[in-house]
Amino acid sequence: MSRAPELLTVGRVSVDLYADTAGAGYEDEQRFVKSIGGSPTNVAVAAARLGRRAAVLTKVGTDPFGNYVLAKLASLGVDTANVGRHAQLATPLAFAALTPPDDPLLVFYRNPAAPDMQLTPDDVDDELVRGVDVLWVAASSMAQEPARSTIQAMLATRRRARHTVLDLDYRPAFWNSPADAVDVIGAAVGAATVAVGNRAECEVAVGTGDADGAARRLLDRGVELAIVKMGADGVLVATADVSTVVPPMRIDVVCGLGAGDAFGGALVHGLLSGWSPETIVTYANAAGALVASRLMCADAMPTEAEIGALLEAVQ
Repeated sequence: MSRAPELLTVGRVSVDLYADTAGAGYEDEQRFVKSIGGSPTNVAVAAARLGRRAAVLTKVGTDPFGNYVLAKLASLGVDTANVGRHAQLATPLAFAALTPPDDPLLVFYRNPAAPDMQLTPDDVDDELVRGVDVLWVAASSMAQEPARSTIQAMLATRRRARHTVLDLDYRPAFWNSPADAVDVIGAAVGAATVAVGNRAECEVAVGTGDADGAARRLLDRGVELAIVKMGADGVLVATADVSTVVPPMRIDVVCGLGAGDAFGGALVHGLLSGWSPETIVTYANAAGALVASRLMCADAMPTEAEIGALLEAVQ
């Protein structure tokens, strides 16, 4: 990448394998299609597909799957200069069975530990953290040490510069306990200018799954833009001055995985474009809907033309 990144995402990466048969479980005969994954990694891919200069801060193994991740990210236009290698730990795998398609059953292979949880201060470019236009931190990336302390130090270095995005991304299997997640994610809200998550994730972060209440609590903690995903009820987007519910896009779901990451990449694009909150979320909803209508995540991220065409068709 010839110029500095506009976006730096921090957190999980994996090799994802998607079942190609809707309704089939792991015990059934089926084939799996390979791609890359991990929510913050997918967000970087989604933003790159929209023409943004995106980079990831993460780690993979020195195994062939790690080689695949690096090559795949580069082919998708994502800067890999901040992707480290761990000599002892294997690159994680994640399997997805479409049971059901809108909420696939995920199985993670991240034991005894995943390289992306081994980030240390030596892996961090403090100048990039301070200066990048958008820093995107996935809450799941702070589930274990040493990544937790490293990312907390990054947020301190960032000093709540605009735009510091906290994806409330909560994966219970990654945490030692729910209480641990409540403490760590709740504290991270105080370092963010933008917070985005669904109602269950808001419950963890700020103690309520009520969308209006969660948005108020996020704003009370100093977040400038609070986004609460409400599934079929749409998305609540709130600032100190206005609160709006953006309705969902109705689509036939092929695979629900990755829709939130496409939403995230489009959110980044909207922030960098200086759009209004409602415009950003409307655009992000369309991006998420397109990915939900496709099998893959990273490979399925939409272009500006595709999102524009969907919005025009809906309107």
